[in-house]
Amino acid sequence: MERNINRIKVVLVDKRKTNKWLAEQLNVAPTTVSKWCTNAAQPPLETLMQIAKLLEVQVDDLLRFEELPEIAEVREQN
Repeated sequence: MERNINRIKVVLVDKRKTNKWLAEQLNVAPTTVSKWCTNAAQPPLETLMQIAKLLEVQVDDLLRFEELPEIAEVREQN
């Protein structure tokens, strides 16, 4: 069974930062960050880049890269 893990929340915990801290740094409502951390919404790319900079990680660290079945099939054919 696949777990729905949010990378922003994982990195926040790893860096010992809170949703409130991130909201203050980005000048957004804490409820907005909460939505990002529960996958109810996703931050715009520009904001994602700011989050990565604040947390001193690469943007890739905040994204889940899971191949879609169609992509895997195309790669197998090539």
